[in-house]
Amino acid sequence: MATAETLPQLLLENARRFPQKVALREKRFGIWQTITWSEVGRRVKDFSLGLAAMGLEKGQNIAIIGDNRPEWIIAELSAQVLGCASIGVYQDSVVEEVRYIVTNADVRYLVVEDQEQVDKVIELWDALRETVQSIIYYDPRGLRNYDLAELISFPAVETMGREFAEQNPTHFEESISAGRGEDIAIVSTTSGTTSRPKLACITHANLIAMAEGLTAVDAFQAHHEFVSFLPLSWIGEQMISVSCGLYVGFALNFPEEPETTAQDIREIGPHIMFAPPRIWENMVSNVQVKMEDSGWLKRRLFALALAWGTQIADAKFQGESLTLWQSMRERLAQVLVFSNLLDQLGLRRIRWAYTGGAALGPDVFRFFHALGINLKQGYGQTETTGICVIHRDGDIKFQTVGLPVPGAEVSIASDGEILAKGTMCFRQYYRDPVATRNTLLDEGWVKTGDAGYFDDDGHLIVIDRVSDVMQLHDGTTFSPQFIENKLKFSQYIREAVVFGGDFPFVTAMINIDFGNVGKWAENHHLSYTTYTDLAQKQEVYEIIRGAVEQTNDDLPPAARIRRFLLLHKELDADDAELTRTRKVRRGFIHDRYGELIDALYGNEDSIQILTDITYQDGSKAKLEIALRIEDLTPAEAELVPE
Repeated sequence: MATAETLPQLLLENARRFPQKVALREKRFGIWQTITWSEVGRRVKDFSLGLAAMGLEKGQNIAIIGDNRPEWIIAELSAQVLGCASIGVYQDSVVEEVRYIVTNADVRYLVVEDQEQVDKVIELWDALRETVQSIIYYDPRGLRNYDLAELISFPAVETMGREFAEQNPTHFEESISAGRGEDIAIVSTTSGTTSRPKLACITHANLIAMAEGLTAVDAFQAHHEFVSFLPLSWIGEQMISVSCGLYVGFALNFPEEPETTAQDIREIGPHIMFAPPRIWENMVSNVQVKMEDSGWLKRRLFALALAWGTQIADAKFQGESLTLWQSMRERLAQVLVFSNLLDQLGLRRIRWAYTGGAALGPDVFRFFHALGINLKQGYGQTETTGICVIHRDGDIKFQTVGLPVPGAEVSIASDGEILAKGTMCFRQYYRDPVATRNTLLDEGWVKTGDAGYFDDDGHLIVIDRVSDVMQLHDGTTFSPQFIENKLKFSQYIREAVVFGGDFPFVTAMINIDFGNVGKWAENHHLSYTTYTDLAQKQEVYEIIRGAVEQTNDDLPPAARIRRFLLLHKELDADDAELTRTRKVRRGFIHDRYGELIDALYGNEDSIQILTDITYQDGSKAKLEIALRIEDLTPAEAELVPE
């Protein structure tokens, strides 16, 4: 492996080392279809030479839009064979987002999954046709009667590649050999929490250095299984699926559909799992809801096992050895309760579970450790090619994100900002020298934009985004994200946005979890029609108030939530309120919902708003809604006027 400088070179090594071992596995029509490493090598050869025949040249870019499929991996590696870079576009991106990325990244060829993505491109075609030469699709359903001349199927490109190889028999091997570690491998979009996403240029050396560092901490093996279900356009998925997968040689498994992911994970039983906080939070909510619907005996057993597991997890966090009685309880809890639960979740064989991309609430973190899951927090961002700091086995603190991985340096600037340095740090932003200079400092240090510090054991503690850390009028410094994560531990809260800083006290806007609250309403014979109707029910406000009060119990008095309201709609990435990885775009929300924020700091117990409603038939109407504001101000406290 040490001789490989690029991902395609790693691919060739894997094809030679274990040609018949499964590399990719995809579920189609309920049956798992396998592709060996030698077959992946052959298909990458065919597709890359097909792109060469079509005119793709070194230094150009392709874009890939679609769900996780073998064709995505093949297309990405094929572009890299030719010295080109690929850029992933989130499959749920709206048309304007596609246009922004494709035009700003100078994309020459588009590889898309299906009719839905083709339609997006056709809608934009007048703006793209001068630079984009072809649209290559790999799911032909619904496309038979499309007559766009630039539209071509994935198999047709592979056929062109085989014909090209007959005339150029050494082109593939020569192209791979010419690759260098400093070549750009992928152009990855940043999260875009404060502005439009930037385009980070990630080299082969960056990706391989990250894989080397992570596998030096946790020894992934070629026989391990990984389910790739998060968007491959996200750097976190590229980090594990592509980089570590190629570096180690373990199998990637692709679910049939997003809706079947949970069942498909259970069938595979992966050894490694990486997911952002929202996935782990959703798992906790689902378990909590199912326990509420269980019989009293199951509820009692689960509560007892969870209490034992939490006690044992806390002992391990403190580095204490388990007593004989604790070890017996741990084994008993696993046999009676947790083994079946973990099997239902698809986590029975997990050896390493990771979370990253945003902070995970401490309650969620402790919950999984109570179940016996080796869940670790990692820290990094697109500019550090994913994780550059991570927990070590046996040295896990839920309030930290661990220690730097081998090859990474982390420092704290004088203003408290976290800085990172190492071979895994990105090259530059694509054609944006100003943003590059603002982020890349002298000697290769990357400004992360996050505030943090090291504890006495050298673990990194991330507070929040530097721009989001707030100071109350009494001088108390607090992190809105910390409070938001504690709120989201409730199975009834989907999202929360906390305000403070220049305001006299802390308030919150909350999204209910429509599925879980809806189920609760049905169990309690509470009728409702829409999300908006359910969110404004008195009974729903009462259960959310209970969750807010529980959160307040763990907060210092000055940081406790005094007033909150339940939003009439779910925050949505399509409305630019969240990023595609579901991070809150705080500044945007502050501007959009300024009227509601003002009301939270006023004296009224409700506010009338006018909102647009879109019905199933596509028609729209304006609806006036009265949003309630719940006040939790202690009787002895006085609200500071605006």
